[in-house]
Amino acid sequence: MRAATSTPPADAGVGAGGTAVDTHCPYCALQCGMTLSPAGRASVRVRPRDPSAGGLCQKGWTSAALLGSPARLTTPLVRDGGTLRPASWDEALGLVASRIKKIFAERGPDAVAVFGGGGLTNEKAYLLGKFARVALGTSQVDYNGRFCMSSAAAAAHRAFGLDRGLPFPLADLEGADAVLLAGANPAETMPPFLSRLRRATDAGGLIVVDPRRTPTAERAALHLAPAPGTDLALALGILHAVVAGGRLDHAYVAGRTTGFEETWRVAAAWWPERAERVTGVAAADQRRAAAILSEAASAYVLTARGVEQHATGVDTAGAWINLALALGLPGRRGSGWGCLTGQGNGQGGREHGQKADQLPGYRKIDDPAARAHVARVWGIEPSALPGPGRSAFELLDALGTDDGPSALLVFGSNPVVSAPHSARVADRLAALDLLVVSDIVLSETARTADVVLPITQWAEEDGTLTNLEGRVLLRRRALAPPPGVRTDLEVLHDLAVRLGQPPERFPADPETVFTELRAASEGGPADYSGVTWDRLRAGERLHWPVPRQPEHDKPEHGKPEHGKPEHGKPEHDKPEHPGTPRLFLDRFAHPDGRARFAAVDHKGPAEPPDEEFPLYAITGRVLQHYQSGAQTRRVEELRTAVPEAYAEVHPDTARRAGLSDGAAAAVVGRRGQVVVPVRCVPTMRPDVVFLPFHFPGAQRANLVTNPALDPVSRMPEFKVCAVRLTPAGEREAR
Repeated sequence: MRAATSTPPADAGVGAGGTAVDTHCPYCALQCGMTLSPAGRASVRVRPRDPSAGGLCQKGWTSAALLGSPARLTTPLVRDGGTLRPASWDEALGLVASRIKKIFAERGPDAVAVFGGGGLTNEKAYLLGKFARVALGTSQVDYNGRFCMSSAAAAAHRAFGLDRGLPFPLADLEGADAVLLAGANPAETMPPFLSRLRRATDAGGLIVVDPRRTPTAERAALHLAPAPGTDLALALGILHAVVAGGRLDHAYVAGRTTGFEETWRVAAAWWPERAERVTGVAAADQRRAAAILSEAASAYVLTARGVEQHATGVDTAGAWINLALALGLPGRRGSGWGCLTGQGNGQGGREHGQKADQLPGYRKIDDPAARAHVARVWGIEPSALPGPGRSAFELLDALGTDDGPSALLVFGSNPVVSAPHSARVADRLAALDLLVVSDIVLSETARTADVVLPITQWAEEDGTLTNLEGRVLLRRRALAPPPGVRTDLEVLHDLAVRLGQPPERFPADPETVFTELRAASEGGPADYSGVTWDRLRAGERLHWPVPRQPEHDKPEHGKPEHGKPEHGKPEHDKPEHPGTPRLFLDRFAHPDGRARFAAVDHKGPAEPPDEEFPLYAITGRVLQHYQSGAQTRRVEELRTAVPEAYAEVHPDTARRAGLSDGAAAAVVGRRGQVVVPVRCVPTMRPDVVFLPFHFPGAQRANLVTNPALDPVSRMPEFKVCAVRLTPAGEREAR
């Protein structure tokens, strides 16, 4: 972290004058507070209990550099004779609308699809889902958050009846004596988060579950390094150690949960020595993990993508929730289970309707009451709403096929790099009759589009995001966008009008959109109806649900499920609902108020290593880059630090493949190969190859990843596939 000012390049081209604006970093779900000057200088905003805890990572302090990047798109582009040429907005949007109308007439509304992103503001995610279902009338809408949080969301909903990444404030972690991080590497993905774990680290209570010796694992008192795809078996082994060691919280299990007996019938067969044979993690270390967690006065189990991105991701996340429930952690102050959301609006982005099976407020699209409520807000008949559509990869995989969409509109995503089996996805995009991409730069996906629309960046527009603790944040406009650039909301408004919608149905003003979002979410699981921009401007810390509250219906002072009010005034002096920083203190969200254990068992990866492909390939992030790298690869400081992908392997693994450190290697799998230099790392497991996923072309990690899907969440198995390692070019010579 750094608490210093960062100045963009001299040619950044941002305006001067005016005043500095408090806003939030554009990257991860921590949403660190920062101040941006009109000259484009970013600095840390240090405030008590700010998400950043007083620091920014390297991505954050260089984020302003992209505002004036020469790679910035400032005019629409349309494909003409095989090349993209500049066009006016009227020409570009007119072309999109006319082509959509033609496709409608020939094949119906489901022939047009929409693909969104977890970095879009709440207002954009909401209006995008509404645009898909009302202006287009299509069921074919999903987003890249399906690749990030869907498995933990499904597991949390199954266990607790409600999904919010962290059902407690970030600040609560500062009092933790023990924290188990499973499949998480926040030292690189969200470095300021580590300041919240200082007490647990100093107390010897940090446990990290990861096949790699990551920078996060280096800080741990106990690093458990299971074979890829065996996390569920490890969770069962630790649960067995908890029960067999007399560490089960019997009173909590009896009073606040159901389903333990069925779960124990599975876990009883996973004594730590058996789990050791499957995972490679010593039985003694499993028992030590159980002891650290059970003996701590304050303990948390936190999971992330390493747990979720499997064909058994929901069950694997559920196994770690089982462990937390057995220890009596969820729904208690100073303890709990939570998931570290990845994308900047990974939480809010999945709550307000851009997901194939959901409507705003985290409502289910096949729920008649939910359909009636949202249809009433939108001024349409419930019967006009389409039903559930395809999930993200299934949608991408169907593009250009006989029964799939022939047109796709992409907002806030770069699936050519970020989707699994990416060569297949690129082929499907090429088969479309129309591909439209809204972006700030010419991403790898935008390069293949028929129409490219230049849109505003984070610092050039107002909007709200919901961070990993469920807190709604107002990200303020600090700079004017370049001439010729529009917001996504303006794009959606203009397209909707061209498709025959009344102008007032698709407002382009973000605060107006948020007011409508409040009404659409009212009464839903993610209820934002009591959140207003005025309250956010005033600095209130509002964690959803925040129901709308009439003046006469004031909250009871000190009611425990809301926690202590954090916005400076006693609860009994305010007519508004104070928000819900801590969920489940009194009861869980199931009708009976109890949490559910899930009887889950280990199955292993969908594609285990074999004689032809003897190694596991796993993927992940590096400190300097974010998601597909479309933004960070254009920031000189970040690109210089990590200019290309690489294959991280044990020196013995490289030697057996005839490779030395720095040599060009091919990581070959069943779907393709990745050509990258080798990095020899002595702490790596000899059976594992690590690939960062931020890079394009022949260095795309997702050329080899497996699109096998979890049956519940439809999450692809990004995190493990079978590969072999050879010198570059050897595969072609065979």
